[in-house]
Amino acid sequence: MSGVVRVGTSGWSYPTGKGTWNGVFYPARRPRGFDELAYYAERFDTVEVNSTFYRMPEAPLTSRWLERTPSGFLFSVKLFQKFTHPDMYLARGGVSDWDVSVGDIDAFRAGVDPLAAAGRLGALLLQFPPSFHALPETRDYLDWLMRAFSAYPLVVELRHKSWDDDATATAALLAGGAASRVLIDDPFTHLVGDLGTRTPEPPLIYARLHGRNRAAWWEHEVAEDRYNYLYPPAELDPVVAVASEAAASGRRVLVYLNNHFSAKAVANAAVLKSRLGQLLPGDYPVEMVERYPDLAGIVATPPTLL
Repeated sequence: MSGVVRVGTSGWSYPTGKGTWNGVFYPARRPRGFDELAYYAERFDTVEVNSTFYRMPEAPLTSRWLERTPSGFLFSVKLFQKFTHPDMYLARGGVSDWDVSVGDIDAFRAGVDPLAAAGRLGALLLQFPPSFHALPETRDYLDWLMRAFSAYPLVVELRHKSWDDDATATAALLAGGAASRVLIDDPFTHLVGDLGTRTPEPPLIYARLHGRNRAAWWEHEVAEDRYNYLYPPAELDPVVAVASEAAASGRRVLVYLNNHFSAKAVANAAVLKSRLGQLLPGDYPVEMVERYPDLAGIVATPPTLL
């Protein structure tokens, strides 16, 4: 039995900054009522939502997402920062340490439940910062958090090397919470090289490709510069191999491109879908194909008016 590979981007709206998607992926001149999410969903069947990291999701909003997308479209949702990045939240006048309550959990659940009830929640992403080390108290907290959200498909991003120092214990902890560990591709960790620690095999493979812009990763003028990187097709081929192998064994695969500067994530997601033998519905602006020549011949462009 074969699983399914879905490819999308991390977020769909980048309206400002040097790396805006406007005039690249989205048309520079928009018709009245133009809907970015609906336009995106005509071309991809999943998206990773980052906005829920900065603000608790609310049911009316997530219900509208359902209305604006096809019935088979999946949303993967990042957990609110209060649960995973207390230092960031504290800086905004929020909590200290892991001061989260049952009320916080219930509020987040209420926001994502429309997606889950409709069968449209790809995964709930628990993304922890590099400062989240593998310690007895952090293991206990992660175990508690996974149990709190056990009704949803869970994926956990652990970025400090201490979690790999005892990879067996980390894998057992995640397996106990029915969670998968996120596969990361960035300037310092390449996705394929990360696979060796992923035992036992999880039912869901979840990969996040951030780009490999090492020069701007830690030192940059603005945050979006970090994600100014276009994967050449050769760097995507190992991702194709991993995704294809996992799907052939019956596992679900979700791959999200986060190198969002100037819609490079969109270009790479389209190339990746093509290399997986998937259809590429919808058309892409001529200007985007000219900017990213790897799209030529694999995506359609609007018909030319004679």
